[in-house]
Order: sequence, then structure tokens, then C-alpha cells
Amino acid sequence: MSTSSLSRRSFLALAGAAGAAGAFAMPAWGLDDVRPGAARAPRLTGQDRQIINQIRPARAVDHLTLLTEEIGQRYTGTPAEHRAADYIAAQLEGYGYDVDLEWFDVPDRRVGLLEAPELDSRWSWGVGSAAAAAQDVTVAGRVVLAPSGSVADLPADLTGMVLMRVVKASEDITPLAVAAQARGAVAVIATRRDSNPPGQASAFAPALTTARLDIPVVGVSQVQKHALLDVLAAGPLRLTVSTVEHRGTRSANVVGTRAGRKGPGKGGRERVMLGAHYDSVIGSRGANDNASGTAACLELARVMRNAPTAADLSFGFWGSEEVGLVGSRIHAQAMPADERSRLRGVFNNDMIATSWDPAEKYWLLDLRGEANDVNRAVYAAGERLGYRTSMSDLFTMGRSDHQSFSEIGVPSGNFGWLHRDGFILEPEYHSSDDTVKENISVERLMAAMEIQGCAAYALASR
Repeated sequence: MSTSSLSRRSFLALAGAAGAAGAFAMPAWGLDDVRPGAARAPRLTGQDRQIINQIRPARAVDHLTLLTEEIGQRYTGTPAEHRAADYIAAQLEGYGYDVDLEWFDVPDRRVGLLEAPELDSRWSWGVGSAAAAAQDVTVAGRVVLAPSGSVADLPADLTGMVLMRVVKASEDITPLAVAAQARGAVAVIATRRDSNPPGQASAFAPALTTARLDIPVVGVSQVQKHALLDVLAAGPLRLTVSTVEHRGTRSANVVGTRAGRKGPGKGGRERVMLGAHYDSVIGSRGANDNASGTAACLELARVMRNAPTAADLSFGFWGSEEVGLVGSRIHAQAMPADERSRLRGVFNNDMIATSWDPAEKYWLLDLRGEANDVNRAVYAAGERLGYRTSMSDLFTMGRSDHQSFSEIGVPSGNFGWLHRDGFILEPEYHSSDDTVKENISVERLMAAMEIQGCAAYALASR
């Protein structure tokens, strides 16, 4: 099922041994205490108390850390994404859910990796690999900076060197890459200009417009670029550059379902789903985007496994979201009409735990900006927990897996912590510093789990 060399049992052992939660101060508020960021003390229902009493943020942090630090970059179709799917499936099976892995084909993928003892281990060093350059190779050489974008300014002899070009605007790297290969370079590193703050440019696959090269050509993120420049400022840097082309690639959705505990028998019950995508972009470990949503859903799956709901309960973990909502759209569009009609709603969790200070508002997104049972349940849960004044008005936007379900007429919404003054994403978004240490607030993660758990349980219990 997976290309991983680790078994599900090994993954379960690793999760228990991770101990990542010990590195954080776990949220310490009591059941009826005012939460951080809330306007008042909660007014909880009995059902709310059933959920909140069982949530263990340390468990979610261990899931998050394993996905981020042990598995790392989970780019669509790669073995790391498969390892994550395997881990998620094992957790759901352990909680007693019926698990389906929905495999689907995706285009071949090309990725790279930079390695050197001097590189800051806090960052992901995955990079994009140009399609028209060398794949499945490993080279090493001393890094030299291109003095300009002009071939005429390149050193005549680049034998054994890794050429790095630092750009301040858009630039076709092809002429420099062709010349670098002709002069003996073993690899080329391309960069992008810095994004407007607070954004940071992501790693990318450089486009070679007129040539196919026999050396690797890779594209680094803004964070990686500046880290490389800092190392070079301190002295010479010998860098290993590797590229891999994954062929015949597949991605997977992981869907766990358990039957409602009361009401009509099988086939007569409606269903409520919570979901999150688990893949990440090239060059990012994807702690907030979206190991946070994945970890929260795994913990809520544990908490809700025996909840006496009238509706069936599902947890959907979507592959290949970052390349166009691929997994969730395949799942949604394949649903028969009777299943669509029984699906009361989908709660999607994406980027729910950033530690960025301005991300003080809990945003509710709907594809069409329309009220539905899902966002009404979330507003109601937020009101009971005291968070209503920290929630956005309903905001019209897709851009995550809730869109796939809205497109087929299923009530859905996306939820997460974002900028207090507008829909602005944190600096670590799609960046090499989207790590647990740099970009996770356990308090916001806990608040999101409480809101989502209470909202989904209320809807599933109707």
C-alpha cells in the first residue's frame, strides 16, 4: 500500500515515543475558564463538556510533530506523502474506524534536496527541480554566486562549482544555466525575488525555456536563499545537490467512518464529516499548513469515536490539496447522489494553529459566502465557548478542500486562525520555516479543536 519502509506498527511506536508535547507548555485552562482570546467564560452544553473533557492537546502535538519532523515535506505523490497516509490510516484503524484508502494517479513529480553540515537544520531543505534538467543524480561542489544575470559576467571556469543566482526581479535562468554547464558547473541554484512582507517566496521548479541540461537546476525558497547567503558570508560552502523524479506516481485520500450510535439503521442515517489535507508544498514541512489540521482531526477522531451521535461520523484526510484540491475533488465528485444527500456537512480544517501574533481572528470561509448548517454550528460553538467576538464574518473564498464539497451542493466550510485585520497569511505560509518550533501555537490548536469538536458533535447529534 505504501512505499514507506516503516510499518504501521512502527509508526504507532514512533508516535508514542516522539515526546514532542514535552517541548511545549500545554494549555492549562479549566473546563469553565475563560480561554485565551475569548471575551468571556464559556457557557457549555452537556455535549460540549463530553468533547472538551476528552481532548488531549499533547496527543495532537505528537501527531503534528511526527508528520512534520519525522516525515517532513509531504509533497504530492512522493514516498513521504505515502508515509503520512499510512500513519493516518493506522491511527484511524486503532480508533475503531472503517478505513478506506482512495488511491489516484498524479503526474510525475520532481524534487531536490540540498545538504551540507553548515545548513540550518531548523529549515526544510527540499527544493524544486527543473523538469528539463538532470534527475536522479547527486552532485557536490563549492557554491559560487553569479555576479549578475549576464552570461558575459560569469567566470570562465566553473569546473566543479555550484552556481547560485540571486535575483531581484523575474529572470529567465536558462542562459546562465546553459553557460554554467558549458563552463563545468555541476549544478545551478535559482532564486526568486523576496515577496512583499509578510509573505515569503516558496521553493519552486525553475522553468528552462530553450534547453535541456545534463546538470541539476533547482529553485530555493526565500528562507533558504537567505540562509545560504548567511553561510556564504561566513566562508566557503560545499553543497550536495540531489534530484529525484518520481514516476508512475499516486496520491491517496484516507477516509475513516464509524456508524452513528442511535437513530436509524445503516443506510438510513445521515453523515457528518471533519477533514483536512495532509500534503505540503515543495520546500516546506507544512507544520501549520497543514499538519495542524491533520493532527486536530486525528485527535478529534479519537475523542469522538464513541460519541452517541445520530449521524454517522467520518474523518477525511485529503491528498494533493496543494496542487489543486485534487484528492478532495476526486472524492466529492465520485460520491453517488444518495450519499451526497445524506451528508449533512463537511468541517474543513486548514492552517489552524499559527503562532504569528497578528493571527488573532478565527476565520470562517464559504465558497459562496452563504450561511449553512456547518458555519452556523461553528458560530454557535464559538458563542458557547466565548470566542464569537474573535470570529470573522462569513468570508467568501474557496482555496481549500471545502470548495470540493460546496461544488457538489454539500454544506461545507473552512476554518482557521488568520490575521485580525484582513485575510492575510502568516510569513511562514508555504515557506521553509513552517515548522513546529517556528509556527505552531498549541493554544490556538486547542481552541480550534474545541470549536470544531463542539460544532461537529452538535450537528451530528441532531
